[in-house]
Amino acid sequence: MKKFNRLKLQDSSPRVRRSILPVLVFAQFCGTSLWFASNGIMEDLSAAFHLPDSALEHLTAAVQFGFIAGTLVFALFTLADRYSPSRVFFWSAFLGALFNLGMIWDGNTMSTLLVLRFTTGFFLAGIYPVGMKIASDYYDKGLGVSMGFLVGALVVGTAFPHVLRSSDESIPWQWIAGITSLLAAIGGVLVAFLSDGPFRKRMPSPDMTAFFTVFKNPGFRAASFGYFGHMWELYTFWAFVPLILTTYLEWHPKPDFPISLWAFLIIGIGGPACVLSGYLSKRFGEKRIATLCLILSGMCCLILPWAFTWENTLCFLAFLLFWGMVVISDSPLFSTLVARNAPASQKGTALTIVTSIGFAITILSIEVLGSLQHTIAQPESYLLLVLGPICGVWALLKRGPEKEMKEVL
Repeated sequence: MKKFNRLKLQDSSPRVRRSILPVLVFAQFCGTSLWFASNGIMEDLSAAFHLPDSALEHLTAAVQFGFIAGTLVFALFTLADRYSPSRVFFWSAFLGALFNLGMIWDGNTMSTLLVLRFTTGFFLAGIYPVGMKIASDYYDKGLGVSMGFLVGALVVGTAFPHVLRSSDESIPWQWIAGITSLLAAIGGVLVAFLSDGPFRKRMPSPDMTAFFTVFKNPGFRAASFGYFGHMWELYTFWAFVPLILTTYLEWHPKPDFPISLWAFLIIGIGGPACVLSGYLSKRFGEKRIATLCLILSGMCCLILPWAFTWENTLCFLAFLLFWGMVVISDSPLFSTLVARNAPASQKGTALTIVTSIGFAITILSIEVLGSLQHTIAQPESYLLLVLGPICGVWALLKRGPEKEMKEVL
């Protein structure tokens, strides 16, 4: 079988060089639409397969656990550094799409759906972090901007199934599963035509120690622990946005607004915010903007209990929109710092390791906050989220060897 021609950036014109990022961004959007595909059709799945009331949280957790398992496997076997990352992306997108499509099988049960969602999450590990690895291979200068577009695509992609479903409720739910699978496959094919980036250095053989050795670099540790603090807050905030909005309406029954629409807007506004933070990082540096975002999101954690008492609904919603911007806008900057402080031959592994640990932290944070909701007053329980920004800022401001910190800066 003849190998298909792939775009070669090294010999390309500036126009072709500029075309790489839009391809990556669109492919990232397509691939990550698999993430919450089951959430967008949960009512239909429950009715079709007689699922229990706890199906939503269990199927969502299955994707998260699958993603963590996938990133661990990809990192331990250094797949994105040993093999062409564009091929890894392609096969991950194709297999993820296939298992996502499995939701339409008439013989599904709760158990089979859990397996399908876990496996879909597993292959998402070859889409999200590997997409960032590809960007770091193509771009040296302006990497923060590139990461901003990619993480923004992740935000929009994960919300896409909800938009698709809400746009026309007459669309059969099987079509939603089919469309997201088709999109993921298209994204994989697009990336498969990209050659390896000019800044890629291939790892010649498996390095099982890379999982631990990358943390010996103080600059890498600072960026990683900043990211971990960010992740403690991010997904927990996203998960509880509908509950926050519901609680406000319970406290103030007079105003009325569509919770699902505002939840989407509060989460989705993070997409353009990531792009904005990427451009700001070109002028002020990734570390400074990431630190500022952490400080601002930490302040939002502290303000939230008081915000529930605000009578002005527009002020409350504007506050949540602002929080939705700053809570995610540091994510691409942390990915940039991690990539720059990792050895060139271990970038893919480093990004995958950090992403894996970060998502494991999100599960812990969600579970702890959920438990606190039943033991203390709900508004005060959200103060738990501020621990993430505090730890993240501390990690970024703690100075290591001057040489390493210059790399972070």
